[in-house]
Order: sequence, then structure tokens, then C-alpha cells
Amino acid sequence: MPTRNTPWPAGSPCWIDYGASDLDAAKEFYARLFGWEYTGGDAEYGGYLNATRNGEPAAGLGPLMNPGDSPGWTTYFATDDSRATVDRIREAGGTVVVEPMEVGPMGTMTIAVDPQGNAFGLWQSGTHTGARIFNEPGALVWNEAAVTDPAAAREFYAAVFGFAFEAIPMDGGMEYSTFATGGNPLGGLGGHEPGSPKGWSVCFAVLSADDAVATVEAGGGKVTMAPTDTEYGRFAVVTDPWGAPFSVMQVPAGS
Repeated sequence: MPTRNTPWPAGSPCWIDYGASDLDAAKEFYARLFGWEYTGGDAEYGGYLNATRNGEPAAGLGPLMNPGDSPGWTTYFATDDSRATVDRIREAGGTVVVEPMEVGPMGTMTIAVDPQGNAFGLWQSGTHTGARIFNEPGALVWNEAAVTDPAAAREFYAAVFGFAFEAIPMDGGMEYSTFATGGNPLGGLGGHEPGSPKGWSVCFAVLSADDAVATVEAGGGKVTMAPTDTEYGRFAVVTDPWGAPFSVMQVPAGS
């Protein structure tokens, strides 16, 4: 079971959370889909919950910060210095929506938007180091962005996080690259295809993509892309009952 109990290296996607319009219903939907249990929910932190898998934090869920926003998933990148990263975001043309904000002893949260309007977060670890389980059924396995201008997005994220990009050949000539700060790829970035989700998206590992899709549909969600075999595993794109997109990737248990 891949786990981590120390802060993630700067630039790594380190945490994800879900802004819910109906928190109780979202808890039930994702618990049924991923086998999650929940801790937290204190009023001091706005009812924010940690979703756990095998007892380890996998993701967060909380009420929408702005009730007028659409429910959805946010990807957070690790930083060792929130203020310095915020400066780089602004210098590269991005916008800071929520200034670095201490969340008790747990860490410092920031929300920003890149020049193409795609939201993402920063997390500077305190006692909460981010996801402690990953690449395991019911946990995060991949983060990627679908953007209007991939070249401009690569320039922005390289300036902010120091990413190096490697182009990956794709069917149909779609532009796609993985990004890294050294070592293994941390995620991907590619061109936005009409009819598909735009911006940063999250992908969860599951034991069976077909079973996961059936659970999504039974719970009121929809299938955007039916389960498809790829060289990386069987993959599907779905939306939850509130229209929030995410994907699932079939992986062996304990991979």
C-alpha cells in the first residue's frame, strides 16, 4: 500500500479536495464509490472533512467556499514557501484568489488561477502533510490539466514550479506532456478537447473501472467516456451527480 507520512516535495500534486453543494450527499456518494471513511468536520474548520482509505488521508471534502461556485475537485501543489510561490504566480501572469491562509497547525492553503482561468491550490504542510495514501484503489493516482493553449500553460507552470515537460505521443495528434521536477512524472498537461472537462482534473485508482462506472451511474452520476483500455490501464471519465468531473483508472490492488 503506497503511503507517505512526510511533506511532499515542492511542486508535487500533494492533496485534492472537493467543494460540495450538498456535503452529506457527497460523503455518501464517494464513500460508496471509493470505500472512504471520514474524520474531522469540526465547525472551527467550516465542517471540512478528511476522507480516509485504509485509515490514511486520501482527500478532503467541505462545503463550497463560495455557494455560487459549481461543485468540483481542486488539485493542490506542495510548496515550501507559500509567499514566494505566490510571487511567482503573479509574475507569470496568474491570479491569487485566496491569499496564503493558515489552517490552524495543519498548514497554509492558497487558491490561485493560471492565466487561462484554470484554478489550482498550494499547500504548505504543517501537521497535515497532504495525501498519505496514493496509487491505491480509492486514492489519487494522477493529476492533469486540459488547457486551451498548452505552450503558454507549460511556460506558466515551469515558471511557478520549475516543471520540466516531456512530450508524449498521443493518438489523433493530441498535444500532451508529462511534467516533473526531477525523477518520475508528477502529472500531465495537454490540449483541451471540446466536450471534455477543462482545467485541472483528478484521477482515482480503482480495482475495476467498469464496476466504478456502474456505481457512479447508480448513484446519479454520468459517464463522459466509457471504460477504455489504454497502455496505462482501463480508464473512464465520469461526472458525479452534481456535475463535477473526475476519472478512474483500473490498477491492481497493492500496485
